[in-house]
Amino acid sequence: MVRTVVASLVALLLAAPVASSAQQAASAAAAPAEKAGPTININSATSSELESLPGVGPKLAQRIIDYREKNGGFKKLEDLMNVQGIGEKNFLKLKSKLSVTPPAKH
Repeated sequence: MVRTVVASLVALLLAAPVASSAQQAASAAAAPAEKAGPTININSATSSELESLPGVGPKLAQRIIDYREKNGGFKKLEDLMNVQGIGEKNFLKLKSKLSVTPPAKH
């Protein structure tokens, strides 16, 4: 009886890394698909380009543009969370669809 239990545990332990590796490979293959596609540069996007993002309507698009103009552009993507209406949750939804080219220094 003890041998059977030990044999079963050994078999489970040996099989677990194979399943885990397969799951990791599947996750890795799926990850690029989420990030695939063009991104929108928040330092040059028009209002209509910003509105094409999920959860961004005309008012929020205008607040993004106003922030960009007032502050000389976004230096990094995370600066977008300084715009009223974009918290961490919304930012994480948008992050993979965005890019930022740092503003030119004058």
